[in-house]
Amino acid sequence: MKHLILTSFLAVALCGSHHVACLESSQWGGTSQHLWNNVSVIGTQPLLGIVKGTADECDVVMNLSANQRCEFVKSTPDCSQEDGFINYPRFTFCQFSPRLLPLAITIYAVWLLFLFLALGLAASKFFCPNLSAISSTLRLTHNVAGVTFLALGNGAPDVFSAMAAFSRPQTAGLAIGALFGAGIFVTTVVAGCVALVKPFTVASRPFLRDMIFYMAAVFWTFTILFKGHIYLAEALGYICLYMVYVATVLISAYIYNYRKRSINGPTPSHTPDLLTGDDDYAESLNKSIQTYGDDEEYQPMLPHTLSTSQIFLGSLKPVDSRKWRRKSWAWRLLKVVKIPLEVLLLLTVPVVDPDKEDHNWNRPLNSLHLITGPLVCILTFNSGKYGMYHIQGEFPVWALVVLLGVFLAAIVFCSTTNEQPPPYHFLFSLLGFVVSALWINTAASEVVSVLHMLGIVFSLSNTVLGLTLLAWGNSIGDLFSDTLIARQGYPRMAISACFGGIIFNMLFGVGLGCLLQMFGGHHEVKFEPEGLLCWILSGALGLSLVLSFVLVPLQCFHLSRAYAVFLIVFYCVFLLVALLTEFGKIHFGGL
Repeated sequence: MKHLILTSFLAVALCGSHHVACLESSQWGGTSQHLWNNVSVIGTQPLLGIVKGTADECDVVMNLSANQRCEFVKSTPDCSQEDGFINYPRFTFCQFSPRLLPLAITIYAVWLLFLFLALGLAASKFFCPNLSAISSTLRLTHNVAGVTFLALGNGAPDVFSAMAAFSRPQTAGLAIGALFGAGIFVTTVVAGCVALVKPFTVASRPFLRDMIFYMAAVFWTFTILFKGHIYLAEALGYICLYMVYVATVLISAYIYNYRKRSINGPTPSHTPDLLTGDDDYAESLNKSIQTYGDDEEYQPMLPHTLSTSQIFLGSLKPVDSRKWRRKSWAWRLLKVVKIPLEVLLLLTVPVVDPDKEDHNWNRPLNSLHLITGPLVCILTFNSGKYGMYHIQGEFPVWALVVLLGVFLAAIVFCSTTNEQPPPYHFLFSLLGFVVSALWINTAASEVVSVLHMLGIVFSLSNTVLGLTLLAWGNSIGDLFSDTLIARQGYPRMAISACFGGIIFNMLFGVGLGCLLQMFGGHHEVKFEPEGLLCWILSGALGLSLVLSFVLVPLQCFHLSRAYAVFLIVFYCVFLLVALLTEFGKIHFGGL
């Protein structure tokens, strides 16, 4: 499905040559007007008037002749990818001849799909289970865990992608485009498909609560875009608004349970507190946590003792042979692609599972994690700059981390047994949380860099790339999983996941992204919309939310198939208008 989406979009993109820069940070605002007016490339005439106020000077590379592009990207600061491991402009224009540019784009398309797969795998099988273990260790109720740790687990790809996009002024438009685009996609296509599969009546109070908070977040972001800048207090306001949302969820659940107990009598002691609130986070909890490992159904019935080497090798086995035989060819093909990722993550990210008797304790593998986990952290944080630093110019930092890891691993391996996890085993969930978060951040940074490169080649704005490819890549999994859950007879669970996740993504994506920019030395972050597309995107999201807020109560909170078709048609019309605007077919005044 992702192959079809990406291929069709790139085919449309080949027809477009209009570029609209959506956002510009204060760091670049005043210099881009005249920076390249008299810049010359070796052996050529001066470049006159190519850049007119755009925030990214690297965009003009496609306007040059083929023999000028490599020298241009080498000498242009905007063409260097500071937050990724690969310099995509230099790799494209210096390693590939002009005739092989379609091959480079094909490689990037496949690489982009692989990165999206890595994002989903790291979040679902490693990030979310460790967050669940942390919430269990802290003895959090289901509602608290649902709106905090599990919301972070579900929205990790979106939030990390937004933070990676905000880290560079040239790609900030990807963040707004992705967050708003994913918001429209989830509230129309995903919600529409859920209602199309299984018409149902939504819970009125949770629906209205989530709609009000999400509309407040969207209106706040629209106001920031209209003003053109955001200060520290406003960025912190995003985080505070989410805290208010969490408090509202908890208070409403407490009131609901109190009234229920007063009517039906005291709740049995084995029932967890706040498990059956008027919101559906308790239901979505089971959807959010995916059980670690696929081979539990093939565990032997009779216990037997395995050697340490057998335990280690068995933990790295990607799939059981019996399961492989009964799966379809499409599942096998996807599994073959995922196996290198799974093995790499298994070797570097510990996972603690409180639902298992041994909490997923694996003595040899967890001992290895004490070496590989910190090594991954130091080599992925800030693109490995700190890991490659040499202490007093002689001893590299990464080697010191390895030595410390070997020392800790030896202590753990010699002081524990294969059968019983140590008392401090829960600390491995913290290590797994940090390592998986850095893996997700690394993949998200590469996704942003690849999309930025595609925008340069196809002369597409970051906004349209964000609201299409980045939003689709992060949300297509929600479409399939929520539709499947609705087909199984749990549409309320699916619709709860739709709205609960996008509130977290919007508030933390914009809030943390801007805060990181400010911590980097900026007193404010400036937003300068230069095209009609930004306002179409904001207006379409606001209109879809207002229509749902009005029409759903008028239907007595029943989502019918007719309303589902309306939502899907609304998204199709919006996408058509957005693409026509991007390609210059729709314009208004001076926008």
